[in-house]
Amino acid sequence: MTHNLAPRHHLRLITIPDRVGGSGTRVRAGSPAAILAVVPYLLGFRPESSLVVIGVEPPDGSIKVTMRYDLPDPADTELAADIAAHALGVIGVQELTAAVAIGYGADALVAPLAKAFGQTELIDFLRVEGGRYWSYTCPNPACCPAEGTAFDQASYPGLGALADSRPKVLASRDQLVDSIAPLNGIVAESMRQATKRAEQHLTQLLAKVRKSARLGAARHMIATEGLGAVSQMVTAYRAGGRFATDYQVAWLTVALKDLRVRDDAWARMDPRYGEAHRRLWIDVVRRAQPGHIAAPASLLAFVAWQAGNGVLANVALDRALADDPRYSMATLLRQVISAGAPPSLARVPMTPEEVAEAYDGEDYEPDDPDEDEEDDDFEDEEDYDRTREPCPCGTT
Repeated sequence: MTHNLAPRHHLRLITIPDRVGGSGTRVRAGSPAAILAVVPYLLGFRPESSLVVIGVEPPDGSIKVTMRYDLPDPADTELAADIAAHALGVIGVQELTAAVAIGYGADALVAPLAKAFGQTELIDFLRVEGGRYWSYTCPNPACCPAEGTAFDQASYPGLGALADSRPKVLASRDQLVDSIAPLNGIVAESMRQATKRAEQHLTQLLAKVRKSARLGAARHMIATEGLGAVSQMVTAYRAGGRFATDYQVAWLTVALKDLRVRDDAWARMDPRYGEAHRRLWIDVVRRAQPGHIAAPASLLAFVAWQAGNGVLANVALDRALADDPRYSMATLLRQVISAGAPPSLARVPMTPEEVAEAYDGEDYEPDDPDEDEEDDDFEDEEDYDRTREPCPCGTT
Protein backbone atom coordinates (compact mmCIF):
# COMPACT_ATOMS: atom_id res chain seq x y z
CA MET A 1 0.00 0.00 0.00
CA THR A 2 1.32 3.47 -0.88
CA HIS A 3 0.78 6.22 1.68
CA ASN A 4 1.03 9.68 0.12
CA LEU A 5 1.52 11.79 3.20
CA ALA A 6 2.60 15.41 3.28
CA PRO A 7 6.29 16.33 3.08
CA ARG A 8 8.19 16.50 6.36
CA HIS A 9 7.58 19.83 8.05
CA HIS A 10 6.09 21.03 11.30
CA LEU A 11 2.37 21.61 11.60
CA ARG A 12 1.34 25.24 11.97
CA LEU A 13 -2.17 24.67 13.23
CA ILE A 14 -3.99 21.79 14.87
CA THR A 15 -7.75 21.62 15.34
CA ILE A 16 -8.74 19.32 18.19
CA PRO A 17 -12.29 17.94 18.01
CA ASP A 18 -14.54 19.01 20.86
CA ARG A 19 -15.77 16.29 23.22
CA VAL A 20 -19.32 17.37 22.44
CA GLY A 21 -18.94 17.18 18.68
CA GLY A 22 -18.52 20.89 17.95
CA SER A 23 -16.14 22.53 15.50
CA GLY A 24 -13.10 21.97 17.68
CA THR A 25 -10.48 23.92 19.61
CA ARG A 26 -7.85 25.45 17.37
CA VAL A 27 -4.33 25.69 18.75
CA ARG A 28 -1.05 26.71 17.19
CA ALA A 29 1.45 23.91 16.82
CA GLY A 30 4.47 25.52 15.24
CA SER A 31 7.00 23.22 16.87
CA PRO A 32 7.38 19.63 18.09
CA ALA A 33 7.11 20.92 21.66
CA ALA A 34 3.68 22.35 20.88
CA ILE A 35 2.51 19.03 19.44
CA LEU A 36 3.82 17.20 22.51
CA ALA A 37 1.89 19.58 24.77
CA VAL A 38 -1.35 18.65 22.97
CA VAL A 39 -0.99 14.84 23.18
CA PRO A 40 -2.10 14.38 26.83
CA TYR A 41 -5.33 16.25 26.03
CA LEU A 42 -6.00 13.97 23.09
CA LEU A 43 -5.52 10.84 25.20
CA GLY A 44 -6.87 12.08 28.51
CA PHE A 45 -3.67 11.06 30.32
CA ARG A 46 0.11 11.50 30.12
CA PRO A 47 1.52 8.68 28.00
CA GLU A 48 4.37 6.45 29.10
CA SER A 49 5.98 3.52 27.24
CA SER A 50 3.68 4.30 24.33
CA LEU A 51 3.59 5.04 20.63
CA VAL A 52 1.08 7.74 19.71
CA VAL A 53 0.13 8.34 16.07
CA ILE A 54 -1.91 11.42 15.17
CA GLY A 55 -3.57 11.66 11.76
CA VAL A 56 -4.50 15.14 10.59
CA GLU A 57 -6.28 16.61 7.61
CA PRO A 58 -4.92 19.76 5.91
CA PRO A 59 -5.40 22.61 5.42
CA ASP A 60 -6.58 23.40 8.97
CA GLY A 61 -4.80 20.49 10.64
CA SER A 62 -8.00 18.90 11.93
CA ILE A 63 -7.16 15.84 14.00
CA LYS A 64 -9.15 12.94 12.60
CA VAL A 65 -7.64 10.04 14.50
CA THR A 66 -5.36 9.46 17.48
CA MET A 67 -3.98 5.98 18.05
CA ARG A 68 -1.97 4.74 21.03
CA TYR A 69 -0.01 1.50 21.23
CA ASP A 70 2.07 -0.05 24.00
CA LEU A 71 5.78 0.03 23.16
CA PRO A 72 6.97 -3.53 22.50
CA ASP A 73 9.26 -4.35 25.41
CA PRO A 74 11.59 -6.00 24.67
CA ALA A 75 11.87 -4.57 21.18
CA ASP A 76 10.28 -6.75 18.53
CA THR A 77 10.74 -5.92 14.85
CA GLU A 78 7.81 -8.06 13.72
CA LEU A 79 5.46 -6.47 16.22
CA ALA A 80 6.79 -3.03 15.27
CA ALA A 81 5.98 -3.80 11.63
CA ASP A 82 2.46 -4.89 12.60
CA ILE A 83 1.90 -1.66 14.56
CA ALA A 84 3.13 0.46 11.68
CA ALA A 85 0.97 -1.44 9.20
CA HIS A 86 -2.13 -0.95 11.36
CA ALA A 87 -1.53 2.77 11.93
CA LEU A 88 -0.78 3.45 8.28
CA GLY A 89 -3.75 1.35 7.24
CA VAL A 90 -6.09 3.49 9.34
CA ILE A 91 -4.55 6.66 7.95
CA GLY A 92 -4.91 5.31 4.42
CA VAL A 93 -8.55 4.27 4.87
CA GLN A 94 -9.40 7.74 6.14
CA GLU A 95 -7.47 9.26 3.22
CA LEU A 96 -5.40 11.50 5.49
CA THR A 97 -2.33 13.17 4.06
CA ALA A 98 -0.39 14.04 7.21
CA ALA A 99 0.56 12.26 10.42
CA VAL A 100 2.84 12.60 13.43
CA ALA A 101 4.26 9.64 15.37
CA ILE A 102 5.63 10.00 18.90
CA GLY A 103 7.39 7.29 20.87
CA TYR A 104 7.54 7.68 24.64
CA GLY A 105 10.47 5.71 25.99
CA ALA A 106 14.08 4.64 25.43
CA ASP A 107 15.65 4.76 21.98
CA ALA A 108 16.18 1.00 22.00
CA LEU A 109 12.39 0.53 22.16
CA VAL A 110 11.28 3.39 19.91
CA ALA A 111 13.88 3.07 17.13
CA PRO A 112 12.46 -0.22 15.73
CA LEU A 113 9.09 1.50 15.33
CA ALA A 114 10.68 4.51 13.64
CA LYS A 115 12.39 2.10 11.25
CA ALA A 116 9.09 0.34 10.56
CA PHE A 117 7.56 3.69 9.59
CA GLY A 118 10.71 4.64 7.67
CA GLN A 119 9.31 4.31 4.15
CA THR A 120 6.56 6.80 4.92
CA GLU A 121 6.96 10.56 4.74
CA LEU A 122 5.56 11.49 8.16
CA ILE A 123 5.51 15.12 9.22
CA ASP A 124 7.71 14.01 12.10
CA PHE A 125 8.61 10.95 14.15
CA LEU A 126 9.56 12.08 17.63
CA ARG A 127 10.89 10.32 20.71
CA VAL A 128 10.26 11.65 24.21
CA GLU A 129 12.21 10.74 27.34
CA GLY A 130 13.16 12.58 30.51
CA GLY A 131 11.70 15.94 29.53
CA ARG A 132 13.50 16.02 26.17
CA TYR A 133 12.55 15.10 22.63
CA TRP A 134 14.42 13.85 19.58
CA SER A 135 13.37 13.65 15.94
CA TYR A 136 14.02 10.62 13.73
CA THR A 137 13.04 12.58 10.62
CA CYS A 138 14.78 15.95 11.04
CA PRO A 139 18.43 15.87 9.77
CA ASN A 140 19.25 19.43 10.89
CA PRO A 141 21.36 19.43 14.11
CA ALA A 142 20.62 23.12 14.62
CA CYS A 143 16.92 22.26 14.86
CA CYS A 144 17.14 18.80 16.40
CA PRO A 145 20.48 18.33 18.25
CA ALA A 146 21.84 14.89 19.08
CA GLU A 147 21.42 15.50 22.80
CA GLY A 148 17.73 16.22 22.31
CA THR A 149 15.71 19.34 23.02
CA ALA A 150 14.34 20.19 26.45
CA PHE A 151 10.67 21.15 26.61
CA ASP A 152 8.12 22.07 29.24
CA GLN A 153 4.55 21.07 28.40
CA ALA A 154 3.09 23.25 31.14
CA SER A 155 4.51 26.42 29.59
CA TYR A 156 2.76 26.00 26.25
CA PRO A 157 0.45 29.04 25.78
CA GLY A 158 -2.38 27.09 24.12
CA LEU A 159 -3.05 24.85 27.14
CA GLY A 160 -5.59 27.24 28.65
CA ALA A 161 -8.05 26.73 25.80
CA LEU A 162 -7.50 22.98 25.90
CA ALA A 163 -8.00 22.78 29.66
CA ASP A 164 -11.28 24.66 29.34
CA SER A 165 -12.66 22.41 26.59
CA ARG A 166 -11.36 18.98 27.64
CA PRO A 167 -11.65 16.78 30.75
CA LYS A 168 -8.85 16.84 33.30
CA VAL A 169 -5.67 15.11 32.13
CA LEU A 170 -4.87 12.08 34.26
CA ALA A 171 -1.36 11.11 35.32
CA SER A 172 -1.32 7.78 33.47
CA ARG A 173 -3.37 5.19 31.64
CA ASP A 174 -3.51 3.17 34.86
CA GLN A 175 -5.30 6.08 36.50
CA LEU A 176 -7.82 6.05 33.65
CA VAL A 177 -8.36 2.31 34.16
CA ASP A 178 -8.86 2.94 37.89
CA SER A 179 -11.48 5.59 37.13
CA ILE A 180 -13.94 2.92 35.90
CA ALA A 181 -12.72 0.02 38.08
CA PRO A 182 -15.17 -1.78 40.41
CA LEU A 183 -15.82 -0.09 43.74
CA ASN A 184 -14.95 -2.08 46.85
CA GLY A 185 -15.87 -2.18 50.52
CA ILE A 186 -19.25 -1.07 51.80
CA VAL A 187 -20.40 0.15 48.37
CA ALA A 188 -19.67 -3.22 46.77
CA GLU A 189 -21.53 -5.11 49.49
CA SER A 190 -24.51 -2.77 49.21
CA MET A 191 -24.57 -3.28 45.44
CA ARG A 192 -24.41 -7.08 45.81
CA GLN A 193 -27.46 -7.00 48.06
CA ALA A 194 -29.30 -4.51 45.85
CA THR A 195 -28.59 -6.58 42.74
CA LYS A 196 -29.89 -9.71 44.44
CA ARG A 197 -33.13 -7.87 45.30
CA ALA A 198 -33.41 -6.61 41.71
CA GLU A 199 -32.98 -10.15 40.35
CA GLN A 200 -35.63 -11.41 42.77
CA HIS A 201 -37.96 -8.67 41.57
CA LEU A 202 -37.43 -9.76 37.97
CA THR A 203 -38.08 -13.38 38.90
CA GLN A 204 -41.37 -12.40 40.53
CA LEU A 205 -42.40 -10.41 37.45
CA LEU A 206 -41.61 -13.39 35.23
CA ALA A 207 -43.68 -15.67 37.44
CA LYS A 208 -46.65 -13.35 36.96
CA VAL A 209 -46.08 -13.32 33.20
CA ARG A 210 -46.12 -17.11 32.97
CA LYS A 211 -49.41 -17.28 34.83
CA SER A 212 -51.07 -14.49 32.88
CA ALA A 213 -53.68 -15.18 30.24
CA ARG A 214 -52.53 -12.02 28.45
CA LEU A 215 -48.85 -12.76 27.91
CA GLY A 216 -48.29 -9.85 25.57
CA ALA A 217 -49.55 -7.31 28.07
CA ALA A 218 -47.63 -8.92 30.92
CA ARG A 219 -44.36 -8.92 28.99
CA HIS A 220 -44.96 -5.31 28.02
CA MET A 221 -45.25 -4.54 31.74
CA ILE A 222 -41.77 -5.98 32.35
CA ALA A 223 -40.26 -4.01 29.49
CA THR A 224 -41.99 -0.85 30.68
CA GLU A 225 -40.30 -1.10 34.09
CA GLY A 226 -36.88 -1.43 32.48
CA LEU A 227 -37.50 1.35 29.96
CA GLY A 228 -38.70 3.60 32.77
CA ALA A 229 -35.49 2.99 34.69
CA VAL A 230 -33.43 4.03 31.67
CA SER A 231 -35.49 7.16 31.05
CA GLN A 232 -35.37 8.26 34.68
CA MET A 233 -31.60 7.85 34.96
CA VAL A 234 -30.83 9.57 31.66
CA THR A 235 -33.10 12.49 32.60
CA ALA A 236 -31.53 12.82 36.06
CA TYR A 237 -27.98 12.93 34.75
CA ARG A 238 -28.80 15.37 31.96
CA ALA A 239 -30.20 17.68 34.65
CA GLY A 240 -26.90 17.50 36.55
CA GLY A 241 -28.07 14.94 39.12
CA ARG A 242 -27.26 11.29 39.61
CA PHE A 243 -28.73 8.08 41.02
CA ALA A 244 -30.53 8.23 44.38
CA THR A 245 -30.08 4.67 45.69
CA ASP A 246 -27.95 1.61 45.02
CA TYR A 247 -31.11 -0.31 44.19
CA GLN A 248 -31.86 2.17 41.39
CA VAL A 249 -28.49 1.33 39.81
CA ALA A 250 -28.90 -2.38 40.48
CA TRP A 251 -32.32 -2.55 38.82
CA LEU A 252 -30.94 -0.67 35.81
CA THR A 253 -28.10 -3.19 35.40
CA VAL A 254 -30.57 -6.08 35.61
CA ALA A 255 -32.98 -4.41 33.18
CA LEU A 256 -30.18 -3.75 30.67
CA LYS A 257 -29.75 -7.51 30.25
CA ASP A 258 -32.92 -7.25 28.14
CA LEU A 259 -31.87 -6.24 24.62
CA ARG A 260 -34.97 -4.09 24.21
CA VAL A 261 -33.99 -2.02 27.24
CA ARG A 262 -30.33 -1.91 26.22
CA ASP A 263 -31.23 -0.75 22.71
CA ASP A 264 -33.52 1.94 24.12
CA ALA A 265 -30.67 3.23 26.28
CA TRP A 266 -28.34 3.18 23.26
CA ALA A 267 -30.86 5.16 21.21
CA ARG A 268 -30.95 7.88 23.88
CA MET A 269 -27.21 8.62 23.66
CA ASP A 270 -27.57 12.04 22.06
CA PRO A 271 -24.01 13.45 21.78
CA ARG A 272 -25.24 16.87 22.91
CA TYR A 273 -25.41 15.39 26.41
CA GLY A 274 -22.16 13.45 26.11
CA GLU A 275 -20.66 14.52 29.43
CA ALA A 276 -23.84 13.66 31.35
CA HIS A 277 -23.97 10.24 29.68
CA ARG A 278 -20.29 9.62 30.47
CA ARG A 279 -20.97 10.33 34.17
CA LEU A 280 -24.01 8.06 34.12
CA TRP A 281 -22.32 5.02 32.65
CA ILE A 282 -19.16 5.40 34.72
CA ASP A 283 -21.32 5.40 37.87
CA VAL A 284 -23.19 2.31 36.66
CA VAL A 285 -20.12 0.41 35.44
CA ARG A 286 -18.25 0.95 38.71
CA ARG A 287 -21.20 -0.42 40.71
CA ALA A 288 -22.43 -3.17 38.38
CA GLN A 289 -21.96 -6.70 39.65
CA PRO A 290 -20.39 -9.58 37.66
CA GLY A 291 -22.71 -10.73 34.92
CA HIS A 292 -24.27 -7.26 34.65
CA ILE A 293 -21.28 -5.20 33.45
CA ALA A 294 -21.18 -5.85 29.70
CA ALA A 295 -24.18 -3.70 28.71
CA PRO A 296 -23.38 -0.51 30.67
CA ALA A 297 -19.66 -0.82 29.84
CA SER A 298 -20.52 -1.08 26.13
CA LEU A 299 -22.74 1.99 26.40
CA LEU A 300 -19.89 3.84 28.13
CA ALA A 301 -17.58 2.81 25.29
CA PHE A 302 -20.05 4.15 22.75
CA VAL A 303 -20.41 7.58 24.39
CA ALA A 304 -16.62 7.78 24.85
CA TRP A 305 -16.14 7.06 21.15
CA GLN A 306 -18.79 9.69 20.32
CA ALA A 307 -16.69 12.20 22.27
CA GLY A 308 -13.45 11.25 20.52
CA ASN A 309 -12.09 9.55 23.63
CA GLY A 310 -10.91 6.31 22.08
CA VAL A 311 -8.73 5.37 25.05
CA LEU A 312 -11.66 5.45 27.49
CA ALA A 313 -13.75 3.58 24.93
CA ASN A 314 -11.20 0.76 24.76
CA VAL A 315 -10.79 0.61 28.54
CA ALA A 316 -14.58 0.33 28.87
CA LEU A 317 -14.63 -2.43 26.24
CA ASP A 318 -11.98 -4.29 28.22
CA ARG A 319 -14.40 -4.35 31.14
CA ALA A 320 -17.34 -5.35 28.96
CA LEU A 321 -15.53 -8.26 27.33
CA ALA A 322 -14.03 -9.43 30.61
CA ASP A 323 -17.61 -9.73 31.88
CA ASP A 324 -18.91 -11.40 28.70
CA PRO A 325 -16.37 -12.21 25.93
CA ARG A 326 -19.20 -12.85 23.44
CA TYR A 327 -21.21 -9.69 24.07
CA SER A 328 -21.96 -8.62 20.52
CA MET A 329 -22.26 -4.86 21.07
CA ALA A 330 -18.81 -4.83 22.68
CA THR A 331 -17.19 -6.97 19.98
CA LEU A 332 -18.75 -4.83 17.26
CA LEU A 333 -17.54 -1.59 18.85
CA ARG A 334 -14.06 -3.08 19.31
CA GLN A 335 -13.86 -3.89 15.62
CA VAL A 336 -15.09 -0.47 14.53
CA ILE A 337 -12.87 1.53 16.90
CA SER A 338 -9.80 -0.62 16.21
CA ALA A 339 -10.30 0.06 12.51
CA GLY A 340 -9.91 3.76 13.27
CA ALA A 341 -13.48 4.80 12.54
CA PRO A 342 -13.82 8.50 13.45
CA PRO A 343 -16.23 9.75 16.14
CA SER A 344 -18.34 11.36 13.41
CA LEU A 345 -19.55 7.83 12.59
CA ALA A 346 -20.70 7.18 16.17
CA ARG A 347 -24.34 7.83 15.47
CA VAL A 348 -27.14 6.32 17.51
CA PRO A 349 -28.55 3.36 15.55
CA MET A 350 -32.22 4.27 16.02
CA THR A 351 -34.45 6.68 17.89
CA PRO A 352 -36.21 5.41 21.03
CA GLU A 353 -39.46 5.43 19.05
CA GLU A 354 -37.91 3.28 16.32
CA VAL A 355 -36.58 0.85 18.92
CA ALA A 356 -40.06 0.52 20.41
CA GLU A 357 -41.59 -0.04 16.98
CA ALA A 358 -38.98 -2.68 16.14
CA TYR A 359 -39.79 -4.67 19.26
CA ASP A 360 -43.57 -4.23 19.23
CA GLY A 361 -45.22 -7.54 18.59
CA GLU A 362 -42.04 -9.52 19.23
CA ASP A 363 -42.67 -12.73 21.12
CA TYR A 364 -39.79 -12.43 23.55
CA GLU A 365 -39.35 -12.89 27.25
CA PRO A 366 -36.42 -11.79 29.45
CA ASP A 367 -34.50 -14.70 30.94
CA ASP A 368 -35.05 -15.65 34.54
CA PRO A 369 -31.91 -14.90 36.63
CA ASP A 370 -32.70 -17.94 38.78
CA GLU A 371 -32.51 -20.35 35.85
CA ASP A 372 -29.44 -22.40 34.96
CA GLU A 373 -26.44 -20.35 33.81
CA GLU A 374 -26.42 -21.79 30.31
CA ASP A 375 -29.80 -20.10 29.79
CA ASP A 376 -28.87 -16.96 31.71
CA ASP A 377 -27.78 -14.89 28.76
CA PHE A 378 -30.15 -12.25 27.45
CA GLU A 379 -28.01 -11.93 24.36
CA ASP A 380 -27.92 -15.55 23.24
CA GLU A 381 -27.75 -16.64 19.62
CA GLU A 382 -31.53 -16.70 19.28
CA ASP A 383 -31.81 -13.11 20.50
CA TYR A 384 -28.99 -12.02 18.23
CA ASP A 385 -30.57 -13.53 15.14
CA ARG A 386 -33.95 -12.07 16.01
CA THR A 387 -32.93 -8.48 16.73
CA ARG A 388 -29.83 -8.17 14.55
CA GLU A 389 -27.27 -6.01 16.35
CA PRO A 390 -27.46 -2.45 14.99
CA CYS A 391 -24.24 -0.98 13.65
CA PRO A 392 -22.84 1.81 15.88
CA CYS A 393 -22.26 3.80 12.69
CA GLY A 394 -26.02 4.22 12.34
CA THR A 395 -26.73 1.36 9.90
CA THR A 396 -28.03 -2.15 10.42
